[in-house]
Amino acid sequence: MKKVFVNGENLSISDVVEVAHGRASVECPKASRTKMAKCRRFVDSILDDDKPVYGINTGFGILSDVKIAHENLEQLQINLIRSHAIGVGEPYDRKTARAIMLLRANVLAKGYSGITLETFDRLLDMINSDIVPYIPSQGSVGASGDLAPLAHLALAMCGEGYLLGENGQKIETAGVFKKKGIKPAVLKAKEGLALINGTQAMTAVGALTVHRVKNLLKLADIAVASSLEGIMGTDRAFDPKVNIVRAHQGQKEVSENILKLMKSSGIRKSHIACSKVQDAYSLRCAPQVHGAVRDALRHAEKVIETEINSSTDNPLIFPDEMETISAGNFHGEPVGLVMDYLTAAVSELGSISERRIEQLINPVFSQAPAFLVKDKGLNSGFMIAHVTAASLASESKTLCFPATVDSIPTSAGKEDHVSMGTTAARKCAVVVENTVKVICMELFTAMQAIDFRKPLKPGKGVKAVYDLIRQDVPFMEKDMFIHPMFQKVLEKEYAIVEKAQKAAGELN
Repeated sequence: MKKVFVNGENLSISDVVEVAHGRASVECPKASRTKMAKCRRFVDSILDDDKPVYGINTGFGILSDVKIAHENLEQLQINLIRSHAIGVGEPYDRKTARAIMLLRANVLAKGYSGITLETFDRLLDMINSDIVPYIPSQGSVGASGDLAPLAHLALAMCGEGYLLGENGQKIETAGVFKKKGIKPAVLKAKEGLALINGTQAMTAVGALTVHRVKNLLKLADIAVASSLEGIMGTDRAFDPKVNIVRAHQGQKEVSENILKLMKSSGIRKSHIACSKVQDAYSLRCAPQVHGAVRDALRHAEKVIETEINSSTDNPLIFPDEMETISAGNFHGEPVGLVMDYLTAAVSELGSISERRIEQLINPVFSQAPAFLVKDKGLNSGFMIAHVTAASLASESKTLCFPATVDSIPTSAGKEDHVSMGTTAARKCAVVVENTVKVICMELFTAMQAIDFRKPLKPGKGVKAVYDLIRQDVPFMEKDMFIHPMFQKVLEKEYAIVEKAQKAAGELN
């Protein structure tokens, strides 16, 4: 099994994906363990000095001016975790929960949190043993970080609360620990706060979502090429000269992809000299729209990878300078803003795809039978396939209001501006799921349209996708139970990209 090392410096989104899917174990290098031990020794020296330091020997939030007696410091930490573990809603799935665990481990390994090696190792053991906490997905305002979600993680480390079963069921942690002979973590001063102060829930959702969008962008370009073939559109709008005079990187990449996918197209050759001058915007402007989404993704990816390797604690512990600094690295604004941006960008992919489906089923544009089926009237064909896509595209639009423009003061006004970054990340993940379905609906529809162009054949890349889909999804001669047919297309989300690239070459 692949190994991923956590040191707080160079964890990548691809590393997060590997661990989230259980394809990699997690280790911590000796140098990072040395840094953590040094940081912890400084925390212990603060305790010996007995001066009040926020989060170490004081209360939290607006209660930070309450000094806690030395003999109550361990109770303070477990009280913090128990009282903060009040998330609600459906739990994060196993992949996301594992990603949250990994990101918190990476922050701790950076060496500014004051965690003990014993508690840190408990977290690594849980990841590597696939013991996954039950983390409700709602309840974070995104500053002081993801307190409620991370408290559920910390509570499981302490042998309390719940774990997430293989089928998503809630299992009592205590019973599992006892059965497996695992000793619960016993939190020392500062450790409870070290486990929950941070943006790891929103960043985990963000990392997994960014990874999913990378494949979605290629899938969307394949859908454009397929629709162009199905509607007998022109490839003139993707000429490299067009991109030279408007030099956005994403636009150039999309144009190159579409030309690759349509290379050697018999359908295109059949109407080179036709009277049709230009296609609708949803086809002709695909490089400009899809390309802008690509550029948005690049920005989001950069911010997420920066956040993955950032220390988001409060207070931060600087043992070399013998300082603790209470600041605001837990505030999720950087992540929240880019996830709001990415939500709007991905929604546009679904919006323009829905318009291409309309082009395909409308005989005015497609020069094919209405709704792509013979005996119209008796048969409805792809009429409601389009309606379903329209429903999903519209739902995504309603989720595009930016979460980060809202703020509700919490903690008796001490935490008076929060990011709502976790809401932004969660909304983005929903919009991505919706958009994958819309794009797959376009592909499903385009394959039917391509059949009406026989004996002409599409370009190599599109033909490979056609052959893959037609293995399980037949041409609809007449109305059939259409739901399972579409599900077969949806299941091929990654295989479609793989087959297209094998035939046409690597896509941008």
